Amino acid sequence: MQIGAVATRVGLSLRTLRHWDEIGLVTPSERSPGGFRLYTEPDVERLLLVKSMKPLDFPLDQIRELVELITALSADPPPDAAATEDMLKRLGMYRAATDSRIESLRAQLHGLDSLSQNLRSLANTTARRAGPTRRP
Repeated sequence: MQIGAVATRVGLSLRTLRHWDEIGLVTPSERSPGGFRLYTEPDVERLLLVKSMKPLDFPLDQIRELVELITALSADPPPDAAATEDMLKRLGMYRAATDSRIESLRAQLHGLDSLSQNLRSLANTTARRAGPTRRP
């Protein structure tokens, strides 16, 4: 698929796709004889993965490494046993970091939920004490 079709499909701008290619984040598998970027289905899957990770505040170098790990571990045939073991260790580190981030976000969400409930309660109590509002 050419870049325009891919951009529409994944919901990213042409500029973003070109930038990600230039920095080596997601490089299209092929180029046409005229130099146009040509993307395969696995390329589109990588783009969607990167797109889903961007709002999570992962640095680009970590996104790049994680995409490379996922791509290598999904390869057919799989990497040799030693390389697989190393990659699984690195993947485990990412998973531990992700799990830690999830717990932190849950704690933030809990705190925000408590604050919201307290504010709602204060507003309700204040409204009841003030009684009906009289208008002239």
